[in-house]
Amino acid sequence: MIPPKPPSRPDKVSLWRYARLFRADILSAQPARLYRAWMAEFRTPFFRSYLLNQPDLVKTVLKDRPRDFPKSDRIGEGLRPLLGQSVFLTNGATWERQRRIIDPAFEGGRLRATWPAMFAAAQSARARLAARAGEVVEIEEQTSHAAADVIFRTLFSIPIEDRVAQDVFREFRAYQRTQPILNLAAFVPLPRWMPRFFRRDTRAAARRIRGLIGELTEARMKAIRAGTAPEDLATKIMTTPDPETGETFTAGEMVDQVAIFFLAGHETSASALAWALYLLATHPEWQERVAQEAQNLTEDFASLSNLRVTRDVFREALRLYPPVPMMVRETTRAERFRDRVIPKGAQMVLSPWHLHRHERLWENPDGFDPARWGTDNGRSCAREAYMPFSAGPRVCTGAGFAMAEGVLLLALLLRDLRVEALPERVPEPVAHLTVRARGGIWLRITPRKAHVSDEG
Repeated sequence: MIPPKPPSRPDKVSLWRYARLFRADILSAQPARLYRAWMAEFRTPFFRSYLLNQPDLVKTVLKDRPRDFPKSDRIGEGLRPLLGQSVFLTNGATWERQRRIIDPAFEGGRLRATWPAMFAAAQSARARLAARAGEVVEIEEQTSHAAADVIFRTLFSIPIEDRVAQDVFREFRAYQRTQPILNLAAFVPLPRWMPRFFRRDTRAAARRIRGLIGELTEARMKAIRAGTAPEDLATKIMTTPDPETGETFTAGEMVDQVAIFFLAGHETSASALAWALYLLATHPEWQERVAQEAQNLTEDFASLSNLRVTRDVFREALRLYPPVPMMVRETTRAERFRDRVIPKGAQMVLSPWHLHRHERLWENPDGFDPARWGTDNGRSCAREAYMPFSAGPRVCTGAGFAMAEGVLLLALLLRDLRVEALPERVPEPVAHLTVRARGGIWLRITPRKAHVSDEG
């Protein structure tokens, strides 16, 4: 079965209760009417927020006029200790400069160039799971390990077993457990000089992670100067000049960017892959189709294009469980949407979680149906109501990378292994940094008939 949507709160609650619900889980803090509403308004004593589900309004904010709706600092406040001034949090000229330097690393043939490292990480993930055959495992822990390995191999050419990589991975898991998606600044407009009330352990974990990332970037800069650096993503990003100024990232700027690569490339990928495996465990007919299709997967990058069923399955997992459930923009001037006057400084909430399950847009919105992408409704919604990686100029620069990674891991794992759900352990989705399961996702792992080789 598909895990039920989180329980929705009553339409009207006090600000104090809403803040407590939001801090605990962003999904269950929302009323059920948002799955049908085109637009909804929320008022607090300090600001107004508006959730947008109407496709043309979402398009206005994300695609048509993105400069008029920059990212809200309220949401960024909670991640600032870890991400600093990374591309995920900045706006305006700073963001544009960062994207001019970062984007070339993910264009054209770069995905093909990262494929061998990605494939090696997938093989290691399969070996770790195969060693647990016959056991019940918490699959989110396994997908976190796999996604972290992909990031370290493609970014810095080191496996997860490397000492610094292990330390970053361990510290990041500690950070996940201490960092809520929002802090007080999301509800109260604090002056810039006032402390942001981050938990002591959250600040400490962020400092340790940034210190470890600093070790990696400093070592890479020395290798670049010596002419001994591998041609991986880190080298590409650190040596790419801004085409307008000729400047490259400083060491401090690179720490900020690596932090968001790890957050976006590890945490979100781990979430999506775990939910995809659970959905296939509960839909064995689709699991068998993925496993059969994966028999043709080889180490040749071209074989990825043949995994059409697997890609549709992964897209459906991203629809039902988008890793980033909500995005927030801010108005820079007064607006008028659906005959409502929206003041300057209002929070505009774009929610993939609600948009992807909207009852007036999707057929069978809460059902798992990878075949929907071949229907008229699926194709229409893919254009207008599907944004697991955001949309417009701020679409995730690594979206193609993430899709290749997810499809590869899903296919390689299920080619040789079978996953089975436990009826007594239905996971409950909750959102902190990403959409995860309260108490984890537990699956039984069993072997399939041995596959001859990865060479096809």
